[in-house]
Amino acid sequence: MGLFDSVLGAVSSQLQEQVPSGNLTQVLGNLLANNGELGGLQGMMEKFNQAGLGNVLNSWIGTGSNLPISGDQLTSALGPDTLGKLATQVGLNGSQLSDQLAQMLPGLVDKLTPNGTAPEAGLGNTGDLLGMLG
Repeated sequence: MGLFDSVLGAVSSQLQEQVPSGNLTQVLGNLLANNGELGGLQGMMEKFNQAGLGNVLNSWIGTGSNLPISGDQLTSALGPDTLGKLATQVGLNGSQLSDQLAQMLPGLVDKLTPNGTAPEAGLGNTGDLLGMLG
């Protein structure tokens, strides 16, 4: 099992204990996969830049310390409609999901970009990510 598999498995296990129902792996796939809700890591970068939070996401990708993000900031970056749609998949409201994701996304993105740069081809498609999480 590679580092990528280990990181995604650990995050999935941790959050599934906190999420009452639904499919957390689908939420992560929709956020990070190239063919997901946001267009993968590149799409997420665009959203963060538009919200004035590009430096936060860049800190997660880079090799230095990860800047924190609040649930409200994450909602601002990703949009309440996107988070609301994803939240329904796991039986939470948008605020609850954004708070959970705000805790885990910095570390997850950091581990998925170990060289301090975002992969040019992105992180793969939903099927690839879901396979690794499953």
